Amino acid sequence: MEEHNKEAVIGIIGGSGLYSIEGLKGIQEKRITTPFGEPSDAYIMGELDGTTVVFLPRHGRGHRISPSEINFRANIFGMKMLGVNRLISVSAVGSMKEQIKPGHIVVPDQFIDLTKRRISTFFGNGLVSHVSMADPVCPVLSEKLSTTGKDLGIPMHKGGTYICIEGPQFSSRAESHLYRQWGVDIIGMTNMPEAKLAREAEICYATLALATDYDCWYQGMKDVGVEDVVKIMSENVVNAKKIIGAVVPRIEKERECSCAHALKDSFLTAAEAIPQQIKSDLKPIIGGYLK
Repeated sequence: MEEHNKEAVIGIIGGSGLYSIEGLKGIQEKRITTPFGEPSDAYIMGELDGTTVVFLPRHGRGHRISPSEINFRANIFGMKMLGVNRLISVSAVGSMKEQIKPGHIVVPDQFIDLTKRRISTFFGNGLVSHVSMADPVCPVLSEKLSTTGKDLGIPMHKGGTYICIEGPQFSSRAESHLYRQWGVDIIGMTNMPEAKLAREAEICYATLALATDYDCWYQGMKDVGVEDVVKIMSENVVNAKKIIGAVVPRIEKERECSCAHALKDSFLTAAEAIPQQIKSDLKPIIGGYLK
């Protein structure tokens, strides 16, 4: 399927501490209703160096939505409705390795999903689709984020595994040590099912994971607490904004990655068996494949 939108439209989902993007021109607020309900907040649209940017605070302005309460389907579907084809997720995480110090930024390339309460697909209700999540982030977008951060002199770590827990509580010490045995690099509460839904929506997805603490496994520091997270986060967010401002002009108009065709050959349901309402509701995602 060929993309009809050849323009790069960059979506940014801000996590803890990132509630706005400076430098946007021609700002508009757009409130969207989706078949999956209301997104976390109004979308902020504008231009950054001539590129359309769409920003959404994941937890809502004022940070009033907990990780388990985020309407991930509405957030990603709304991005798709606004033409977004690349999505940069900014998230606060705990470090599970000593070399990833608080204040560093990780661009992970793998996820482990331990969430329990979240719907992780747009499909069902008469339409079955199975997309590949073997490589869950866009290699092109991830490479650009990593390279841009390094060019700016920001402490960056390219690659690594992000384990996503349900929250909102931090891990127990036993859990933290278990996850380290699994070899994970960072821990957070928000990138799943966000990455899965972005893949189903054929949106390139990559994460700027801002390390704020060492969870509770590291004996050299006190256990993670909100006060510590907020302090490091404020410093991290400055660097995240620098990366975003510098990477936007580097993103090409056309996509050559497989993200743009993630749904191709993914449908198992016979076309004549798909409910018309589902076709209508999911048109922004499946319209190029199913009429």
